[in-house]
Amino acid sequence: MKIPNKKFVYLISPNNINSKSFYINLNLVLKSNKVKFFQLRLKKESTKKKIEIAKRILKICKKNKVKFIINDDPYLARKVKADGCHLGQNDMNITEAKKILKNKIIGITCHNSLKLARIASLKNADYIAIGAFFKSLTKIVNFKANIATLKKIKKYIRIPIVAIGGINEKNYKNLLLNKADFLAISGYIWNNKKLRPQQAIKMLK
Repeated sequence: MKIPNKKFVYLISPNNINSKSFYINLNLVLKSNKVKFFQLRLKKESTKKKIEIAKRILKICKKNKVKFIINDDPYLARKVKADGCHLGQNDMNITEAKKILKNKIIGITCHNSLKLARIASLKNADYIAIGAFFKSLTKIVNFKANIATLKKIKKYIRIPIVAIGGINEKNYKNLLLNKADFLAISGYIWNNKKLRPQQAIKMLK
């Protein structure tokens, strides 16, 4: 299968970034030219530490022409000059976020809900995230989605859809065949017991 969108990966950071090797690996993964977005998702770090990490990542993203997205925090996204922010259903609402970020990218988690997808679309979200499609080792799965969910939402929504949840080299192609625009991937790249990050990304062809 030829993938129509060469840059189809929406890469999410590991939950912890504590080593210099992460930045080396990130650069190697982004050099694959398969990653469109990189999201920094750190739940337990201080704001000061997040700013320090974000500034280093931003340079690597710019060098590789990858859009840098901050999870949850529009203020942090503005402060570090990220390309945008991703919001969950319990985070700041998109109207407020747009006031802070102006014309930057804003994505919204919509779980497996057509209703939430429509609301996000009406509020001019730049993309929506749908899932979880598979069992994830990165976070607890409270909502399950499948190909039927994807097709239903795709029918009514015109903005890009990011499929999320347990995506790896064995299950990714079917999501692309069913017109997911991007695939959110984290554990398969960063916590892979068999492959280094740059080897793992090469398996997604």
